[in-house]
Amino acid sequence: MGEDAGIYKLREDLAIVVTLDYFNPIVKDVYMYGQIAAANALSDVYAMGGDPIIAMNIVCFPAASMDLNILKEVLRGAADKLKEANVVLVGGHTVIDPVEIKYGLSIVGTVDPRRILTKGSLEIGDKLILTKPLGTGIINNALKGKMVDEETEAEVARSMATLNKKASEIAREVGVHACTDITGFGLAGHLYEMVEKSKDKGIKIDSSSLPLFPRVEEFAKMGLIPPGTQRNRKFRGRKVEFSTSVPEWRRWIMFDAQTSGGLVLSIHPEKAEELLMRLHEGGVEKATTIGEVIREPKGKIVVE
Repeated sequence: MGEDAGIYKLREDLAIVVTLDYFNPIVKDVYMYGQIAAANALSDVYAMGGDPIIAMNIVCFPAASMDLNILKEVLRGAADKLKEANVVLVGGHTVIDPVEIKYGLSIVGTVDPRRILTKGSLEIGDKLILTKPLGTGIINNALKGKMVDEETEAEVARSMATLNKKASEIAREVGVHACTDITGFGLAGHLYEMVEKSKDKGIKIDSSSLPLFPRVEEFAKMGLIPPGTQRNRKFRGRKVEFSTSVPEWRRWIMFDAQTSGGLVLSIHPEKAEELLMRLHEGGVEKATTIGEVIREPKGKIVVE
């Protein structure tokens, strides 16, 4: 319970990984929306160390007020992303939504139950590596106000549409202890899940090392904090101890609700450089060491 996806063991060397996710449009380009939704749904399987194999569409569509060609483009974007992931689309379900389109997928993957990646296997001294930049929540909030330039918008969309497939494969090859993906609960929320499951450990984050999308600092300083990010801070704020040197805008970054974010990988410090090098060589160019697992304070995230 409490992992990124459900696991059902079929035999000693085989289990299935199951998950689903769907959401409202967060970008203007509907084809890209389909790509992002697919990458986001697939991510939970990659976070568990699995390989997705089949998918089913989940569609809520306002047929009375929206052109069916929009839905066609969303589904085309998702289908292309599934093809990239070597995943077969086997069906789905559609309902009429009176308000707006919502789209996502249910995903089934496979994993060796002896090699599942979980949140709760942190080891003291492990280095923590984040594979994608942060700030999609803040950027998407600014996008609603038409404040984001096309170049920044395109960079953030490309990142959200990027599969965590390569990062997961490399992490398994090098040998990480724990893994999770960063999505709606924000970095702090998902890190706390790792701490909570690992017991008797804490995490220390170097806030200056966090990789950010362009203009995130600018928009955060303007106060463009989305409701989901505010809820995250209210919910998990007591579990995070900030140094007085950490500015307020950086504190918000820790709680920013992400869409199709990267993986956090916990790995022995002697393997951290190898993992980082392999990720960069494999095209995961923004992968960055952001912190480490500590003995004290237990059950807390310390941000410096």
